[in-house]
Amino acid sequence: MKRLYLRVYLAVLAALAVLTLAAGFLWNHFEAQTPPGYARESLATLVANALPPATAPAAEQQASLEKLLAGVSADVTLYSPNRERIAGVGVVLPAPAVDRMHGGRLRLVDGPPARVLRIADGRWLVARTAFGRPPRGPRGGPSWMRFGLLPLLVLLAMAIGIGVYPVVRRLTRRLERLQTGVEALGAGTLSTRVNVEGSDEVARLAESFNRAAARIEELVGAHKTLLANASHELRTPLARIRMGVEFLKSGTDSARSRELERDIAELDALIEEILLASRLDAVTAADALEDLDLLALVAEECARYPAVSLDGVPVSMKGDARLLRRLIRNLLENAQRHGTPPVTVTLRIHDNMAEIAVCDGGAGVPDAERERVFEPFYRYARGEARGTGLGLALVRQIARRHGGDAVADGSCFRVHLRC
Repeated sequence: MKRLYLRVYLAVLAALAVLTLAAGFLWNHFEAQTPPGYARESLATLVANALPPATAPAAEQQASLEKLLAGVSADVTLYSPNRERIAGVGVVLPAPAVDRMHGGRLRLVDGPPARVLRIADGRWLVARTAFGRPPRGPRGGPSWMRFGLLPLLVLLAMAIGIGVYPVVRRLTRRLERLQTGVEALGAGTLSTRVNVEGSDEVARLAESFNRAAARIEELVGAHKTLLANASHELRTPLARIRMGVEFLKSGTDSARSRELERDIAELDALIEEILLASRLDAVTAADALEDLDLLALVAEECARYPAVSLDGVPVSMKGDARLLRRLIRNLLENAQRHGTPPVTVTLRIHDNMAEIAVCDGGAGVPDAERERVFEPFYRYARGEARGTGLGLALVRQIARRHGGDAVADGSCFRVHLRC
């Protein structure tokens, strides 16, 4: 059976069938264990204890019988051992006759049979209660209450089976829609999402699928953008290198050689940053964590640049030293290229978050550009457009990899890292 909903539904039906058969078997078993006539004998003993002795006057027996049946809707007639009526309540029932009795029941001309009890002193009690007079079925046949337990259990199981089908089908239909979404995503439709219905495990599975699909779409889109931009960015230094090679063929030119070396270095830096950005996109968690003195690491990077002042407090944290060095270096490179001296670096700690602020004396980034400067290959230059356009994008990726973020704040870039 390939359809999940059919397997689930048949499992429910099988469980109902087993339950029905087990209940019927146990009922018949315990009913068979009850001694024949045990209930009648017990009831006869109780009635004998409640009624006066057989030698009591008929009026006294009548009064006791009326008191015993007060508030009970029943027809009861009491007979002497020789079947003479002594007392009665309700409709007078006929005396028990051997030819009309069967299994403690007395067949009557009208209505269902009455119960017959033989008291220990020889008296007879003929009774028919209100619940012993159920409505007759068509053509005088028995009503549904007299069918027996097992048929009723079968009918109940059938009703439950019919009612549970739409529930099982609704559950599996949601799984089928989820399967359709997975197949569409696998076929290349990365915008595929499924509806989240309810709050059970299937709904949580749908939410997980949507998150995974969104992440896959984001990664593929980022890689497509990265590839398109990289192909564009690589053309410029390659063209310059090609021209430089042509000039070198005609003779030795030291200035041209130095320019060619700068182009090669720029190309090498661009490829390195593209590879790093691609790796950070694919893996979002830091994988080389170690105990770091962040202030010492920032001081080492600041020492590489002239006219950079540092003011900070000691901060200990776990992180990837190589990536954090790249983060600080990119911020300082950005300030040196596009900013105006003096460049200041501050390190503070607030609410278990370390904040690195790199500021310069320039006009700063306009409000409209504060998010765009973190996009790969986007260049906002206060002057000549230089660099690869990946420096600040890498800063934000590295910061988020360490549980924080990076923001532009006027002429300052602030990075928050979880300690």
